[in-house]
Amino acid sequence: MSAIVTVERVAKRFGKTRVLEDVSFTLPAKGVSVLLGANGEGKSTLLRLLLGLLKADAGELRVLGLDPIRDGRALRTQVAYVPDQPDNPAWMTPRELFRFLEPQYPAWDKERVARLSQTWDIPLERKFKQLSRGQSARALLVAALGQSPRLLLLDECFAGLDPLARRDLLGGFLSETAEREIATLLVTHDLDVAARVAERVLVLSDGRIRTQGSVAEVLQADEESTRVSSKLLGLLQRAQEAAA
Repeated sequence: MSAIVTVERVAKRFGKTRVLEDVSFTLPAKGVSVLLGANGEGKSTLLRLLLGLLKADAGELRVLGLDPIRDGRALRTQVAYVPDQPDNPAWMTPRELFRFLEPQYPAWDKERVARLSQTWDIPLERKFKQLSRGQSARALLVAALGQSPRLLLLDECFAGLDPLARRDLLGGFLSETAEREIATLLVTHDLDVAARVAERVLVLSDGRIRTQGSVAEVLQADEESTRVSSKLLGLLQRAQEAAA
């Protein structure tokens, strides 16, 4: 299967602080890939590099065959991004956000937005500043899916949900992305979420991708060579077993 994302030896620094160093990986054109790592490891920075919101100091990135910096405008019509915190105005309502986005995306799916808003109980007329963390996350996920993207980049968008709401949202999310063959890269600290949705796992540690592959492959990785925390892998394994 051809890769939808190719990252080769990418590095990023902020001043004297190294965030990413020699990062290389590919993502398949279908399925859910989960990016795991501790706080401050550069996971959100990596998403912004893929979107062309930041420029790498070294290395090469291709998303859908495009250069995120040179072809950023064309790229962002095919790639949807949900940040860890809402980045739209707090006074805006979900309905206003959807109306604002619709003319910007040629493939905007109004029917899907209406259906998911009802299914996921989005308060369309309530301002974002009045929404709970979970309600905001659901509204932003609807906005992302409404763009009919080929690739979804999700930064902790399932955090802050109670277990029942999370289960229902995860089920709907997996159904939508599988039916429309949308590739997804999900950043999460929630190992239960990772175990439930991941078809592929990447572990970011000390600025590098230390291991990548299926959940089973990552769990079998040699800790000395990958420098992956045994605690992290143990938690992931228990979460996978609980989800089975």
